[in-house]
Amino acid sequence: MSQQLSLNGKVALVQGGSRGIGAAIVRRLAKDGAKVAFTYVSSAAVAEALAGEITANGGQALALHADSADAGAVQQAVADTVAAFGALDILVNNAGVLAVAPVTEFDLGEFDRMLAINVRSVFVATQAAARHMGQGGRIINIGSTNAERMPFAGGAPYAMSKSALVGLTKGLARDLGPQGITVNNVQPGPVDTDMNPASGEFAESLIPLMAIGRYGQASEIASFVAYLAGPEAGYITGASLLADGGFAA
Repeated sequence: MSQQLSLNGKVALVQGGSRGIGAAIVRRLAKDGAKVAFTYVSSAAVAEALAGEITANGGQALALHADSADAGAVQQAVADTVAAFGALDILVNNAGVLAVAPVTEFDLGEFDRMLAINVRSVFVATQAAARHMGQGGRIINIGSTNAERMPFAGGAPYAMSKSALVGLTKGLARDLGPQGITVNNVQPGPVDTDMNPASGEFAESLIPLMAIGRYGQASEIASFVAYLAGPEAGYITGASLLADGGFAA
C-alpha cells in the first residue's frame, strides 16, 4: 500500500455501511488504513460479520445500529464514533432508500421517509461531524446518476432526493471550506448488489442505457470514494461526480 495514498491514522464513519456499496466502501477504507465505524438498520448479524471480517484482517471497525431516518440516531452515531476512536476525519453518507410508484399513487409516508434518509440524514450527519473535523476533513455523499437522468416512470421523488444532494454538496463545500473540509457527491449508476442485481428484468432494461453496456461493481464505487477521502483529492470540493458507465452521457 502506497504511503501517499494511505488512510493510516484516519477515522471514518459510513452511514449505511453493512451491505452493497456501503459495505464495499467500509472494506476499502479499512484496507487503506482507516478505522471505520458504520451504521446499519436491519441485520445486526450481517453488520457484526462485516466488522469481524475487518478485525480479522488486522483493521478496526465498529458496527452501530442507527436508522438514518432518525436524526437523533444519526447524531448519536457520530458521537459514538468519536468516543470509540477519538476523532472523525471522513464521513461517507451512503444511506439511501428507493421507492417507485406512479405519481398519482405515490404514498406520502414513503415520500417523507425517503427525504428523511436520502437528504435530511446527510445534513444531520454533516452538521454533527463537522464539529469534530478540521483541516483535511472529507465528507462524501453518495447520490445517483438519476439526478441527471431518470429514464423510467415512477421515480420522480427519488430523482428529486438525489438532485437535492447536488445543491446541498455545493452549499456545504462553501460552508466548510474555510475549515479545510472538502465535500463531494459521488453519483453511481446501476451497481450489482443484492438490492439491484445485474441480472433480471429490471437490469435488462437499464443495461442498454449505459455506454459501456454493463452494471458497475461496488468495488468500483468504493475505489472512487477512497480517492476522494485521500490526500490527493484535497483540491476537489463541491463536485458531483458521475461513476455510471455512461448512463447519463
